[in-house]
Amino acid sequence: MMSTWKSMLLAGTIAFAPLTAHAAAPKEAPAAEVIAVDVPAEDYVDPSSPEGLAQTKAKMQKEMDQAIAMVEKIFGTDKLPPIAPAQLAIAQKTTGALVPTGSLEKMMDNLYGKLFRGLMGELGGMSDIMLSYKTGVEADKISALDDGTKEKIADIFDPNRKAREEQIMTNVKPLISEVLRDLEIPMRDGMANAFARKFSADQLNQMNAFFATPAGSAYASEWMALQADPEIILAIIKSVPPMANKWIDRAPELEGKFKDLPKERQMADLSDADLTKLAGLMKIDVQTLKDQRDLYKSVDDAAMEATDAAAYDDTAAAADAAAAAGDAVDAAGDFDAGYDRSNWSDADREKVEALETAVSEATSAAYEAEAAAAANARKKLGLPDTAE
Repeated sequence: MMSTWKSMLLAGTIAFAPLTAHAAAPKEAPAAEVIAVDVPAEDYVDPSSPEGLAQTKAKMQKEMDQAIAMVEKIFGTDKLPPIAPAQLAIAQKTTGALVPTGSLEKMMDNLYGKLFRGLMGELGGMSDIMLSYKTGVEADKISALDDGTKEKIADIFDPNRKAREEQIMTNVKPLISEVLRDLEIPMRDGMANAFARKFSADQLNQMNAFFATPAGSAYASEWMALQADPEIILAIIKSVPPMANKWIDRAPELEGKFKDLPKERQMADLSDADLTKLAGLMKIDVQTLKDQRDLYKSVDDAAMEATDAAAYDDTAAAADAAAAAGDAVDAAGDFDAGYDRSNWSDADREKVEALETAVSEATSAAYEAEAAAAANARKKLGLPDTAE
C-alpha cells in the first residue's frame, strides 16, 4: 500500500507539468554513450530478502522526501508563520469532529467496497465477458442464460471461486482499514493547520458548537463518506462528456492564443553571445556550452535529413496516387449509365439481385462439395485430414 500512497503524492506534485509541456515541448538531450558495467555477483541483493526490502524502503523514503520537498517549495508551506497554540487547539477540535476515527474507511468502503465486489463479480469468472473468453462462445448467447446457469458454468472452471473471493476480501480489507486509520491522524493534523489559518477563532467556535448538535454531529460524521456516494460519483461521471466537448470546441481558439508568443528557444538556437552570458551565470566554461550546442545541432541536422528523405518518398507515392486517380477518371468517362442500378426499374433490380444470390449460394455449395470430396478422397487413400 505504501507504493500507492507514494504514487498518489508523486502524481500530485507533477500535476502542473502538462501546462508547460504542452506550451513548448522541450527537446531531449542527445543520447549519451552507454557503457556496460559488470556488477559483481557478490553485490547482488535478493529484493525479497530483509536486506533487499530495507534497500527498497530506503529508496522509497528518499523519493518521498524529494517529493515532499518539491510540494513544500511549490506551495511555500515551509515558509508559513507558526500558528498560535490556542488557535490550533480550537481548529483541532473542529477537524476532530470532521474526521472522526474510521471516517476514511467509511468513505473508501462506500465507494471501493461496492466497486471492489462488483469488479470481482465481473472479473471473477461469472460475467458474460469472462465466460465468453473462457469458453469461446459468443457473449450474446451467454447473456441469454440465467444467473444460476452462469454460476454453474463458472464453478466448472473454478470450484473454489467464492472461497477465493472471500479470501481476498478477508485478507486485503483489514490491511486497507489499518492503512486508512494511520492516514487519519496526519490528515486531521494537516486540516487543523489549514483551518487555523483560514478561519478565525470565533468562526471555529461556531462550527464546533454546530457539530455538538444532533444535526451537526450527523453532518460531521457523514460529510466525508458522502463524497464517495454512488449518486455523487455517477453525477460527476455524467458531467464529463459536456465538459470534454467544451474543451474540444475551444481548442482552436486556445491554439490561436498560444501561437501569439514565440516558441521557447532551445540550446541549438542560442548565439555565441547568449552562450557567453549563460556561461557567466552558470559559472562554467563557455566552450562546454558551445560543444553541447553543436551536439544538439548535429542531432537536429540528422533529423532534418531523415525528414526530407521521408518527404521525398511521400511525394513519389502521392504522384503515383495522382496518376492512378487520373486513370480512374478516364475510365469513368467511358462508363455506361445503363449499368447504374439507380436507373433500373424495381422489377429488373429484383431479378438481377435474385440471380446474384443464386450464383453466390451455388458457388458456396460448390466449394463445400469440393471440400467434402477431397476429404473423402484423403480418407480413401489413408492420408491425414488437413482440416484437423
